[in-house]
Amino acid sequence: MSGSLPFYQKHHRHYDRGYRSKETESKLSQYQSSSRYAAGSSTSRSRGLSVSSHSGLDENRLSPIPKRAKPTYLAVDRENQIIGYVVPIFRGSQEFATGLSGTQESRVRDTAAYMARRDMFTSGLEMERSEQISRKEVMRESAERISQNKRIHEHEEHFKRMNEDSLMHAPEFVIKPRSHTVWEKQCVRLHCTVSGWPDPRVVWYKNNVAVDPLANPGKYKVESRYNVHSLEINRCDFDDTAQYRVSAMNSKGELSAFASVVVKRFKGEVDEFLPAPRQGPVSEYGITFQTHIVDKFGVSFGREGETMSLGCTVVIYPALHRYQPEVQWYRDDVLLSPSKWHHMHWSGDRATLTFTHLNKEDEGLYTLRVTTKSGYETYSAYVFVRDADAEVEGAPGAPLDVRCLDANKDYIIVTWKQPAVDGGNSILGYFVDRCEIGTTHWIQCNDTPVKFARFPVTGLVEGRSYIFRVRAVNKSGMSHPSRVSEPVAAMDPADRARMRGTSAPWTGQIIVTEEEPAEGVVPGQPLELQVTEATKNYVVLSWKPPGEKGLEGVMYYVEKCVSGTDSWQRVNTEIPVKSPRFALFDLAEGKSYRFRVRCCNSAGVGEPSDPTEATTVGDKLDIPSAPGKVVPTRNTDTSVVVSWEASRDAKELIGYYIEGSIVGSQVWEPCNNKPVNATRFICHGLITGEKYVFRVRAVNAAGLSQFSQESEPVEVKAAIASPAPPYGITVLECVRDSMVLAWKQPTFIGGADITGYFVDYREIIDGVPGKWHEANIKAVSERAYRVSDLKENRKYQFQVRAANMAGVGIPSLPSDTFLCEEWTIAVPGPPHDLQIRDVRNDSLVLLWKPPVYQGRNPVNGYYVDIKEADAPEEAWRGVNNKATETTYIKIQNLKEGESYVFRVRAQNKAGVGKTSDVTEPVPALTKPGTKEIVVDVDDNGVISLNFECGDLIPDSKFVWSKNYEEITDPSRLTIETKGNKSKAVFNTPAEEDIGIYSCLVTHTDGASASYTLSEEELKRLLEISHDHKFPIIPLKSELAVELLEKGRVRFWLQAEKMSANGKVDYVFNDNVLSQGEKYKMNFDKNTGVIEMIMESLTPADEGTFTFQLQDGKATNQSSLVLIGEVFKGLQKESEFQRKEWFRKQGPHFIEYLSYEVTPECCVILKCKVGNMKKETSALWYKDGHQIKADEHLGFTEGVLKLEIAQITTKDSGVYEVVLKDDRGKDTSTLNLTNQSFKDLMNEVFSFIANSSTPLKITSTDEGIRLYTFVSYYNDLLQVTWHYKDSAIAFSDRIKSGVVGEQLWLQIKEPTEKDMGKYAIEFNDGKGGLRRSVELSGQAFDDAFAEFKRLKAAAIAERSRARVAGGLPDVVTIQEGKALNLTCNISGDPVPEVTWLKNDREITSDDHCILKFESGKFASFTITGVNTSDSGKYSILVKNKYGTESGDFTVSVFIPEDVGGKKK
Repeated sequence: MSGSLPFYQKHHRHYDRGYRSKETESKLSQYQSSSRYAAGSSTSRSRGLSVSSHSGLDENRLSPIPKRAKPTYLAVDRENQIIGYVVPIFRGSQEFATGLSGTQESRVRDTAAYMARRDMFTSGLEMERSEQISRKEVMRESAERISQNKRIHEHEEHFKRMNEDSLMHAPEFVIKPRSHTVWEKQCVRLHCTVSGWPDPRVVWYKNNVAVDPLANPGKYKVESRYNVHSLEINRCDFDDTAQYRVSAMNSKGELSAFASVVVKRFKGEVDEFLPAPRQGPVSEYGITFQTHIVDKFGVSFGREGETMSLGCTVVIYPALHRYQPEVQWYRDDVLLSPSKWHHMHWSGDRATLTFTHLNKEDEGLYTLRVTTKSGYETYSAYVFVRDADAEVEGAPGAPLDVRCLDANKDYIIVTWKQPAVDGGNSILGYFVDRCEIGTTHWIQCNDTPVKFARFPVTGLVEGRSYIFRVRAVNKSGMSHPSRVSEPVAAMDPADRARMRGTSAPWTGQIIVTEEEPAEGVVPGQPLELQVTEATKNYVVLSWKPPGEKGLEGVMYYVEKCVSGTDSWQRVNTEIPVKSPRFALFDLAEGKSYRFRVRCCNSAGVGEPSDPTEATTVGDKLDIPSAPGKVVPTRNTDTSVVVSWEASRDAKELIGYYIEGSIVGSQVWEPCNNKPVNATRFICHGLITGEKYVFRVRAVNAAGLSQFSQESEPVEVKAAIASPAPPYGITVLECVRDSMVLAWKQPTFIGGADITGYFVDYREIIDGVPGKWHEANIKAVSERAYRVSDLKENRKYQFQVRAANMAGVGIPSLPSDTFLCEEWTIAVPGPPHDLQIRDVRNDSLVLLWKPPVYQGRNPVNGYYVDIKEADAPEEAWRGVNNKATETTYIKIQNLKEGESYVFRVRAQNKAGVGKTSDVTEPVPALTKPGTKEIVVDVDDNGVISLNFECGDLIPDSKFVWSKNYEEITDPSRLTIETKGNKSKAVFNTPAEEDIGIYSCLVTHTDGASASYTLSEEELKRLLEISHDHKFPIIPLKSELAVELLEKGRVRFWLQAEKMSANGKVDYVFNDNVLSQGEKYKMNFDKNTGVIEMIMESLTPADEGTFTFQLQDGKATNQSSLVLIGEVFKGLQKESEFQRKEWFRKQGPHFIEYLSYEVTPECCVILKCKVGNMKKETSALWYKDGHQIKADEHLGFTEGVLKLEIAQITTKDSGVYEVVLKDDRGKDTSTLNLTNQSFKDLMNEVFSFIANSSTPLKITSTDEGIRLYTFVSYYNDLLQVTWHYKDSAIAFSDRIKSGVVGEQLWLQIKEPTEKDMGKYAIEFNDGKGGLRRSVELSGQAFDDAFAEFKRLKAAAIAERSRARVAGGLPDVVTIQEGKALNLTCNISGDPVPEVTWLKNDREITSDDHCILKFESGKFASFTITGVNTSDSGKYSILVKNKYGTESGDFTVSVFIPEDVGGKKK
């Protein structure tokens, strides 16, 4: 069987054996050997049969097995389904066959196994004959090989045409991991095989924690090769005992498989190097778990397209760190798996189900199931999904639950469910759209809408995968598309089954097929032709392929004829269909037809099938009848149970839709958007207290039925039931013949107030209980009762039943057994009836009733104990260190979210008595929507306490208490309740009303609040009440005065709020003022601004101004006193403002004349002017003399400037600018004399000082110079040079000066005594500015050295030989004349003098006399020049400091008359 490939290898063309372990490879080798032997030894005698050979893959191309390996023969049925292995048998003289072809037989002929088989089954003659291959056998084998290769080729071509998406499916575990029990230190390997497309991603978990091999190097090894996945655990220890989960996930879904690993240890054998075994259980074995589901999700409402999360907190006790429960989610009792529509999450204590995109398919009853070893707990709640808002008003809702049925090669039936909402108009039909996987293009499948909720889609491409959606349409428009269907491939069902199926290596079955391969055979008749569905839009036919069809793919022609005729007409004339299904459209409604089918292949068209019975075109499925009587019943505050009678004779019923309407509104709303199959449904989301009517209609594929009759109206109100049993029966007092019992109120009171309780008792004799006897015939309202007529020293048990208007509930569980004997203890009995009120995040109020048994002395106080609910008994601690005399206490400083329990003890003079029963655990949490008591004082001064509750039911009542005792006396408080609000009004507030006021709302989850009215609070409220009774108009601002333009005076104030009826009186010195020329009054009632404006102030206006306000009974006034200096100042300012206004009517100065000093030390005189025009002139004056005139100014408002570039004392004076035109003139003066001029110059000096550079050091041939540069120097600038912070006294050796913009200090012939800090200080009339430099150290050394160098260079420069002057550049002289030149010579020592002619030295002679006299004068004399004396002459002077030369040229010319004579 070497040619056999397991299923997980056939899916991968790149398969090799590299993934196998040595052990696996060895086992496989043994298996293949045994398979080869079994195949070779199988024989069969058959004359009429032959064996067909089939290989699923091209072995030469796909497998690395050598060509000499033996091929595998697979048996297939008519649908190409592999059903086993076959051995080829051929008719001929060979009676015993080996199962090998001749070529293969020759390859193994020499093997021992072959020889053994030959000796066993054949004789010598038969052996000789088997070695000869006849021509007939060669031809048969060749035909078989051709047929086999052809089928393989067709098979491969089919896969090439297949769309890859058609194979997409969720992961499946072909081989799941197996649980293991191993010894410590052994290795264990979990492995599994996973199929799925696309290839799933596999993750291993240990107790729901992902295994990370990198976090534990060497501990775990994870491998994944060719869909075989393994987790290897090295050197197992106790910590490896756990539940392991392998999760496979791809885009189609997620699947998990589980396996347990248990690590055992030899008894007494402990490895000291291994960690000690942990104490306690390592898993859930031997433990009984208690599971509680808390923090539950309620009935939820969503809308299509939204997201939603459902979650519950799961408490499992005991809590084992390594134990994980099984958490499952169900919808309508169907287990959910993770998908793209909903995700599931388990955090260790909370289970969450998240909907990523709600659709109506998600509506239903959701159940969370948490399973442990000890059992399971469930919780359920309904989720409703409403339709999304339609794109077009009046359009119907989207269809839902789109599914694909009966998929074939080119044909699929799409079904869906009709929506509950039709938009107010009946739905005309539905459009079906398809989209090929891998594209985003949707194609409409039907041109006209179909009313039937089922539609056959044809014209699909074989091998392609599709998704479908449906849209509803009415006369208003189109609905949103439905949720898309699951992908489905257009392919033969047998091919689909083979793709998803798995083939075993060996089935043990040998199938013998017909002898001759059928090639070129015309197929036979199709079988079992029938009409599977008939509507007025289409008819669907189905049949089975013929039993004999050859090796070619068979296709079909469909024919029809009108009943009563024999004229058959082919329906699909152009292209035959490949699927044994066909939908016929465009048939005449009401006509009767018969149908038949023919098979065809390349050999021809076969005989027709038997025709069908006559089929009339029309809907065969009727719309269901309307449901029967609808009966609503009360359920909760927001829900009603609706029941109805099922539709009669309904076929293929899908379910029912329920609608509800508030009585009188005529507006119907759907109660469910997904059909329900039952005849009872709970409609949620109703308005409490409203009356509703309901109606129901049925739905099947044909459509929706008529509505049922409307139900009777029902009020949405919680149903009333008898209460649950009381609990916690205790004894409060016991005497000789009676016992006082107490108990706790039932947890469920049945939706109505408890009217009383009934107590029963029975005697216990020797542990055997007797009969129950009634203790009271008339119900008792208190939760305490004295049972009389008991017998002393007898034992009794008690039970209590609660009653309400619905009846008497079931009795409580029997109490503990109590002995009836008189209590003689000195301390009090236990307090009872503990109640919790006003629960908040950090506080609550505890109430109780005094003990019935007082002890020997009266009770004089109580102690309250507290502990956390899950804390041990030792955790009880006291709340109050000093006994409280009240029967209530407010407990504060609680931890938010923590649950607490409480108990109370009473004390008397004898001591502290028994503890009360412990309360139920109470979490310190402020419930959502909790309100507090609000104190209000109305406009009439009435003080009231107000409380609001949002969780009311119709039977709820507000109960007001003072000091936690119900208020029954109306003399002090009047209670008013309306809706969900209640008010307690104080009639005559006084000190006797001081106390704690509380309000409790019955039939709620403990809604209550309290308010403490202290003496200080009462005083404050009374003050507010007085203000409301005798109101004062509040003022935003008191009476004030301000000046307006033109010097007008405005008196004003602003009231907080005044009505339209408010009025104001204006009073001056007790005289009421009235509107007139002098006084202008204005009252803006919208803003509350009240004002009075006066044109000017006169001495007669000095006094007190008052505004008196009145608005109904509210009054107020405000006054302003204007006398003395205050009045005079205001009057003066008013006059000034008046003059200013008139000044500004013509050209005027907005900003008066001022100066500005620029960084360049320029002074700019400037002023800003306004209201200018072209005719306005601006004249500048200095000391009364005009210096500048600005005319024809081109601006209305601007700046005038006068620049003084280099200011000196000459610029001191009084400057004036005059603006004038025909409207008037304005003048601005600036005095720049005396101190003003000094201030200006100081500002200039400040700019000069700030522009100075840092003080620097330089050297000269005379000494060291310190200097700084300024951007501008002014002769008036005063600077001071400092040496060691003392002003320098200048001398011939130390001098200062200014050169351009450089200020310097010269130190002649410096010495070390001149070392130190030097500074220059600029005096700007203020703090001045100082620049300093340190002349010491290296700085002094460098400067001094440079000074020496420069001094020496200067001396050398002064003493070197020089030609001072006297020589011309060119001398032109007439021949025969005398030439005498003299030049000055300087130098120390006296230089040597040398004369040169044409660069050659000459000496003094009679013709040329050279002299050097007094060391200063050198002379050059030629007594009579001739032409030979022409040339370049030089004098060269030289001493030890240098050399210098002077050049001149002598040109001798001959006069013309002399020249002529010579000629």
